Amino acid sequence: MPQRFDFLVLGGGVAGLSFALQAARHGSVAVLTKRERYESNTQYAQGGIASVLAPTDSFEAHVQDTLVAGAGICHQDAVEVTVREGPDRIRELVALGAEFNRAVSGEFDLTREGGHSARRIIHSGDITGREVQRALLAACDEQKNITFFPNTAAIDLILDRRPSPGSGSRCLGTYALSESGHIETFLGKVTVLATGGAGKVYLYTSNPDVATGDGVAMAYRAGAKIANMEFYQFHPTCLYHPEAKSFLISEALRGEGGKLRLRNGQTFMERYHPLGALAPRDVVARAIDAELKRTGDDCVFLDMTHLGRGFLSERFPNIYATCKAFNIDMAVQPIPVVPAAHYMCGGVVTDLNGRTSVAGLYAIGEVAQTGLHGANRLASNSLLEGLVFGHRAAQVIAEEARSLPTLQHEPPEWDPGSAVDSDESVVVTHNWDEIRRLMWNYVGIVRTDKRLMRARRRLDLLREEIRDYYWRFKVTRDVIELRNIADVAHLIVDCASRRKESRGLHFTLDYPNTDEHHWQRDTVVSREI
Repeated sequence: MPQRFDFLVLGGGVAGLSFALQAARHGSVAVLTKRERYESNTQYAQGGIASVLAPTDSFEAHVQDTLVAGAGICHQDAVEVTVREGPDRIRELVALGAEFNRAVSGEFDLTREGGHSARRIIHSGDITGREVQRALLAACDEQKNITFFPNTAAIDLILDRRPSPGSGSRCLGTYALSESGHIETFLGKVTVLATGGAGKVYLYTSNPDVATGDGVAMAYRAGAKIANMEFYQFHPTCLYHPEAKSFLISEALRGEGGKLRLRNGQTFMERYHPLGALAPRDVVARAIDAELKRTGDDCVFLDMTHLGRGFLSERFPNIYATCKAFNIDMAVQPIPVVPAAHYMCGGVVTDLNGRTSVAGLYAIGEVAQTGLHGANRLASNSLLEGLVFGHRAAQVIAEEARSLPTLQHEPPEWDPGSAVDSDESVVVTHNWDEIRRLMWNYVGIVRTDKRLMRARRRLDLLREEIRDYYWRFKVTRDVIELRNIADVAHLIVDCASRRKESRGLHFTLDYPNTDEHHWQRDTVVSREI
């Protein structure tokens, strides 16, 4: 029998949990998480949440900083909404029990990151995401209307293909591989994608293993509009160590005075941008990439030694301890760092309330393309976006859900067809590795038409192999994720191939200049179904 809820949420990060808390006042909520319920990109966010909380700051300044970072294609209305509603969402988070660093005066200890003109980053040491996740999960546990389904991987969205005259298909829910290994049907009056990003589509990423672009891939297959997938943000500083997997070195270190140096000790960022090491992330990532190509070195170094052990261990306890575990004492030696795939600035196209182009389907957080980030996300605007749009979507959905008609047609149960257990799992691991390597080599920080063409040709063959495997063998989580990263890789290449200019995070040697006349707009694609 299908599992029925008023609101179906796929993903348990800041956006999904913020939505669930608000929606639980109006009906039953199911939250599906692919791994344990705390395992999300939010859990690993270090830096903080950007918001206007100081009397010396202003909404206008935060808006302007966001627009500048977004390189001309932010949606002004989305930026205004996010910035102006941010302080109220943070106050609500504090009321739920989230604890943030404070100065001796009792005011929030605000820090600064790249691209910001003021100190406006509220933080909880260097584990802000973990603290936000803890507070939201604790609040959800007090709501009887919220049910969690951990280790439950959504496979595809369920569409009603017999809509009323004049309207398109409607999303009814999802098929999902449950913790028990069975495929279950989850139905909701509305379905909310809060599945986060897709860093695992690249070989090197700061993201956890869950970040395989599931929401974007499912929405694309369901016919939703997708936009700006060419704008994938590479964080400039991920720890470079053979045993360190995906450990991010927060931008807040540069905000507190960290200096980027070459192996010979020379600084270099002043040659690339007036803000030096505090330049926007795309500038810093490209500068590091250029220096590594020029010198042949494997990494650059982030030097914090001039700030002292006491300050570093108190301000960055998690980073300090993790580096120490890898025999790197950041108080006396620079930290080796390299760029890594970090944040998806494109995604499923939504309005200011999270609605997608598919009826009954919403998207919030990193999976959504609201127009906030444009061509490059401003540091620490991501948790803010999740809080703001999770709240906004819940408000409008509560009204919409009350007016929805009762489901007239029972959707079909999952049909496994003639699928059998796989005896060729090597295909999955091989294709997974090949996709991530070709994306890193051909569709990374710097691109060319030739590299994109090579990536497209190989991806076409890989997606055909994966489709054949998907229909022949029983579904596993590995197959679900492989299918999704292949579709996301295709979307990134497609969008990157269409944009004949360099802007923000998309830099191509064939079109090195920004073309305001033809390309100051979103790159929108969709699949006809």
